[in-house]
Amino acid sequence: MEIVTLAERPGLASAAYAIPYPAGSPRFMEGSLTSLLVRGRRVARRWPRLVVVLLDGSEPVARGIMVPFRSRGELPSRGWDEVAVWAAEDALDDVVPDTACALEIAVHPEHQGRGHSRTVLAAMRSAALDAGLGSVVIPVRPPDKAAVPDLPMADYAAATRADGLPADRWLRTHVRAGGVVSGVAVCSATVQAPLDDWRRWTGLPFDRVGAVLVPGALAPVLVSSDYAVYVEPNVWVSHRSGS
Repeated sequence: MEIVTLAERPGLASAAYAIPYPAGSPRFMEGSLTSLLVRGRRVARRWPRLVVVLLDGSEPVARGIMVPFRSRGELPSRGWDEVAVWAAEDALDDVVPDTACALEIAVHPEHQGRGHSRTVLAAMRSAALDAGLGSVVIPVRPPDKAAVPDLPMADYAAATRADGLPADRWLRTHVRAGGVVSGVAVCSATVQAPLDDWRRWTGLPFDRVGAVLVPGALAPVLVSSDYAVYVEPNVWVSHRSGS
């Protein structure tokens, strides 16, 4: 196994971004307009030092993507969306960043369960340090929260096991790696779209007004007569850069 950045191996960009998300990942997240600001290939061109790739031989099997921004004090309640905007604003305004935000870690479905996400996380911390960024923050999307969509994220994130570690497996991975749960981004990612888009993404009828439970969603989707809005909570986790 080898870890590289796209600054070191720019030719890996296409193969790295071809790594699929795990089966069952919610398709409706492709409706996030904010994500257009930090499209994968756009990040690869502008911040290649902040895209890490795990290689098995010559084959990319996992990737980690970050964007840099200048801290504005407290981590924002609008989480993923707001940091994506901050990163774009700072790049346009030539603001010197001091923090890296991890937007995603993706492991090829055929390589799950081998600890690759922890390897990529450590590599992202090292890449942030090499880029002169003092910390890495992550608006963590704990996928197991989808089993209890009506439970407030603050209550979900606060649940611990007998050993004091988070009950959620992905939050537990971050804490074991030295991360600190720093708060909840109550409206971290938002998708708003006409009902026909939601029907196409989910296969559900969307034929009634109100809250609808959608597979893979961490919270109910709010449906009106013409459109639906999904507001996803995430959990802020902070890491110091470095290994």
